[in-house]
Amino acid sequence: MPVRQLPEQLVNRIAAGEVVERPASVVKELVENAIDAGASRIDIFTDGGGRRRIGITDDGGGMTAADLELAVERHATSKLDHEDLLQIRTLGFRGEALPSIGAVARLAITTRQANGPHAWSLTVEGGIKSKPMPAALGQGTRVEVNDLFYATPARLKFLKTDRTEAEAIREVVRRLAMARPDIAFTLAGEERTPVTWAAALPGAAGRLTRLGDVLGAEFRTHAIEVRAERDGVLVEGFAASPSLTRANALGQYLFVNDRPVRDKLILGAVRAAYADYLPRDRHPVVALFVTLDAREVDANVHPAKTEVRFRSAGLVRALIVHALKEGLAREGRRTAANGGGSTIASFRPAFAPRPGNWDWRRSPSLPTGPLPGSAGAAPAFAEHDQTAFDVGEPTADVRFEAPAPPDLTDRPLGAARTQIHETYIVSQTRDGLIVIDQHAAHERIVYEKLKASLARNGVQRQILLIPEIVELDEATVERLIARDKELASFGLAIESFGPGAVAVRETPSLLGKIDAGALLRDLAEHMEEWEEALPLERKLMHVAATMACHGSVRAGRRLKPEEMNALLREMEETPNSGQCNHGRPTYVELKLSDIERLFGRK
Repeated sequence: MPVRQLPEQLVNRIAAGEVVERPASVVKELVENAIDAGASRIDIFTDGGGRRRIGITDDGGGMTAADLELAVERHATSKLDHEDLLQIRTLGFRGEALPSIGAVARLAITTRQANGPHAWSLTVEGGIKSKPMPAALGQGTRVEVNDLFYATPARLKFLKTDRTEAEAIREVVRRLAMARPDIAFTLAGEERTPVTWAAALPGAAGRLTRLGDVLGAEFRTHAIEVRAERDGVLVEGFAASPSLTRANALGQYLFVNDRPVRDKLILGAVRAAYADYLPRDRHPVVALFVTLDAREVDANVHPAKTEVRFRSAGLVRALIVHALKEGLAREGRRTAANGGGSTIASFRPAFAPRPGNWDWRRSPSLPTGPLPGSAGAAPAFAEHDQTAFDVGEPTADVRFEAPAPPDLTDRPLGAARTQIHETYIVSQTRDGLIVIDQHAAHERIVYEKLKASLARNGVQRQILLIPEIVELDEATVERLIARDKELASFGLAIESFGPGAVAVRETPSLLGKIDAGALLRDLAEHMEEWEEALPLERKLMHVAATMACHGSVRAGRRLKPEEMNALLREMEETPNSGQCNHGRPTYVELKLSDIERLFGRK
């Protein structure tokens, strides 16, 4: 078959295959055009998931009749002043969107400039365009796309349900709305209730307002402001505290020079920054905005402009990690309980109506014999009918000889009052109470000490008088011996002791007496999940986290009052003490006002 020049209409349809993937792609291109036109308000309407109709109306600069006629030609754009693709300062620049849409749908554009006597209208159907005609419209542009893919019916087979396509459109508009909080957006359609995001004030406060409107009030409550700048690159935005997480990474948003992009760069950077705070199967919610010179980023690497390439990708990644770590350290003691809402809800009594013939004497909870310690009880409790009200002895002595000194109740974590179930410490503050998980809290303390010791001069070791021999399967032994140098940096010296055994000769002195066998098995399990490309620093932190877990105060250990207060004081001095190494909160706080609401006092 000889080589031949393809007709223009076929060329446009081929180009549309790259630009117009689904209805959401059309909405993205048209809304970006409205933003580039300087619009302060953009209204989006869809029908049939965007298949039947898409309408975009804005109050931007508009176009003249000559510009309108040229705008639907391929590679015609007003956004490249000097034909320099290294200085792209607009969202669109290819000049392909309108002709590509017109090649596969029925496209109608009505536009008017502020000083124009009237508007102009033009239509494109299947690549065939009409002449501009006078029309009626206020300042701005209205673009209507009907019967998407009518000219290429085969593409319709690849579209999903109307609801799924409508949700994809919603996600596109959400991202653009987060990128430009200064613009008001309205999204309406038969598939959804109309949503309006009002224009926000400039600055961080306005940006947080828009993010809260889009991502929900819960994000606004847990948001931590982050910012870092170096060598002309600025990273700013908001990250949720570790108490707000998702099961996947879809809640992580990156914007480069106000352009929403999807980049693996942010996934790795966010994972590294939150490594000390979250379980491995949870992901944080973040919205980060990178601002840098247009020459330092290439936006012309993807037909849909959803990806970019940085000239200094390492610098951008380092700034993202630094900004997130600094913000998380600043808010280190914030936990899910600090907001109070979820904690208060869990305390609400749920009263169930008793059956009319219920007799408490037949309750399985009724004691059948004398209770421990009931001999010295008040006479009323000696009666059989009253024994149900005796709850037994407490699991720890709650009676202190004297009230705690006033200065302790003024401390952030208050004064320890008691220990319950040999697991939780209850402390009193000036305006409430705090319940602390002693194991999770001490785990974070040990972990931070291990990190600090490693950074300073290495972890101090204790030599075992008699090496401890741990029997393991041969594959586990091989994994451990292959990482012996990394383990040695944390004070854990091991060596092979024949097939299926490891000799432990030294352990970190910070951990005290530990179960070496359990520690080595946990370390081997974590190593099995490591990727070869995982940085050495991350691997070392995994080792430190596992060691901290095994070297911490265990649940079930009874603590003396002075030990409990010492643990609270260490928590106050330890960074990131609001969560343990696995992302669980270390304490729950209840304000006095919350407690009063629980009992109906307020």
